[in-house]
Amino acid sequence: MRGMIEEITAALGANSLILRGGFLFPNDEGAPRDALGVPAKSVLLVGQAGAAPWPHFQRWLAQQPGIANPLDTWSRAVIGAVAETFGARAVSPSDKPYLPFQQWAMRAEGLKPSPLGILMHPRYGLWHAYRGALLFEEEIVLPEPRETIHLCDTCVDKPCLKSCPVDAYSTDGFDYEACLAHVRGANGGPCREDGCLDRNACPYGTRYRYPRDVQAFHMASFAGL
Repeated sequence: MRGMIEEITAALGANSLILRGGFLFPNDEGAPRDALGVPAKSVLLVGQAGAAPWPHFQRWLAQQPGIANPLDTWSRAVIGAVAETFGARAVSPSDKPYLPFQQWAMRAEGLKPSPLGILMHPRYGLWHAYRGALLFEEEIVLPEPRETIHLCDTCVDKPCLKSCPVDAYSTDGFDYEACLAHVRGANGGPCREDGCLDRNACPYGTRYRYPRDVQAFHMASFAGL
């Protein structure tokens, strides 16, 4: 089994994607089922640290002009190819009906949400993502995640709740409409060009912060620009 994990890791690494932990579905509890109703026994999360996959995605995108939802499409293609090689089924966070990816990620890596809702990673901070998952009909056992310090608990000033010009994030949650209106509006240039100001204010994982063009791409996708 260890050999297969290493092979999956290498296959994902060809596009700078990484395994983000995994777990078993005990007694099929919460297990997704395939088209024939067969439940998965195991899930391996696939994602990224920082913007490492960006050059691979950009090279692919240059050959796919005008494609809708390009990052999702690229992720599905890459992860799907790995799934086919190793006898798994690939699923995506944007698949409908939606699968509980955030709950899976918390279970697989022992992470907790930041005030922005993004899971806080002890190394990557807020600069990471989950791009998909591999579902297996057999048991794939991975080590239990280590217990880690939730960095948000050590952060007294909470700059991530003080930098947004329209206070979109607060202890009450995320004001989606206020954020969207600001990003699309005349004063939203800094957010459109540099990314979420609250997210950028977080002091953790800054070496993994997405470059400006990557943040602009994600903001344009969010705002439908």
